[in-house]
Amino acid sequence: MNKRIDINADIGESFGRWNLGSDSELMQLVTSVNVACGWHAGDPSTMREAVESGVRAGVNIGAHPGFPDLLGFGRRAMAISDSDAVDYTLYQVGALMGVASRAGATLTHVKPHGAFYGTIARSADRAVAIATALQTLQLGLPMLIAPGVGFAAIRAAGLPAVADNACDLDFDEDGNNIIEPRPGERDPEVVAAQALRMAHGTVLTVSGREIDMPVDSVCVHGDRPNVVEVARAVKRALTGAGVEVRSAVDRTGTATTRGAS
Repeated sequence: MNKRIDINADIGESFGRWNLGSDSELMQLVTSVNVACGWHAGDPSTMREAVESGVRAGVNIGAHPGFPDLLGFGRRAMAISDSDAVDYTLYQVGALMGVASRAGATLTHVKPHGAFYGTIARSADRAVAIATALQTLQLGLPMLIAPGVGFAAIRAAGLPAVADNACDLDFDEDGNNIIEPRPGERDPEVVAAQALRMAHGTVLTVSGREIDMPVDSVCVHGDRPNVVEVARAVKRALTGAGVEVRSAVDRTGTATTRGAS
């Protein structure tokens, strides 16, 4: 059993006058946040407000780059080259770094968003290309990504990565997330039970089969309508089972878990 685990959440996903999520409440329940960088959601002012709120809450702050897909919230697949994937990532992470520097914050991680995340998790070449490029922005900056081909390739290349997966999504028989284009409410206790399994290194698939899923960070989605209740239940279940809820990366950008390089 993993005696220490990070809870990360996606925030800063409002856009202009359109508000999404309960970021302030959520940040009191998690240890790391992933700030949308304006391509799937977010805008410059929302990014600034999210970073400032994260600083006040004392959570780790990471970038959440996605596909340029505001209409589909970054959950639609796009065919791009690995070179483009690197450029997309650097553009978005660099923007958030600029915002964070004004608030006196240093980014602790990068977690890709939605369909973009999926393409990186499934591609060794793309994962290594992006992880390598991130080191040119900030040496030691780790990527949060699901266990699998991409994660293994990053680690094999000697680059920093933290094993992550969503506890509030269903899993197919291959251990892949089943994406909801528009997340609905989830039973907080069911999600909490899944998070506890993940602390033990497994998940339950939609067919009821338990498969391996060794992670150091579990994610809850900020655009889920009852995400605050879900996050509260997850944290309660983990701490109640003796699992320390703690960031997977220290404030210097060094990964501190078994998923670190």
